[in-house]
Amino acid sequence: MATVAYYTEEGLQKLKNELHELKTVERKNVIKAIADARDKGDLSENAEYDAAKNDQGLLEIKIAKLEEIVANARIVDASQLDINKVSILTTVKIKNLKNN
Repeated sequence: MATVAYYTEEGLQKLKNELHELKTVERKNVIKAIADARDKGDLSENAEYDAAKNDQGLLEIKIAKLEEIVANARIVDASQLDINKVSILTTVKIKNLKNN
């Protein structure tokens, strides 16, 4: 089940930038590391290849999670909020009436 999360425009843009970086730069780096490790010989005894494949799996999990977050993100516009009620992005002061 997808969880809706609320972000400012800047916060959502940061997530999108990170996702873009992972997809374009980090993916290429992992693919290059796998290719370099594969060139070193027998894959069954190649720890460097195993580590690179593990890194690839972790990267793909992170990409999938960020894609889900971005897909379910909602932008909150602070100027459209009703400040007479407690809600997202509102600041509340609480005063203890017994001791001020």
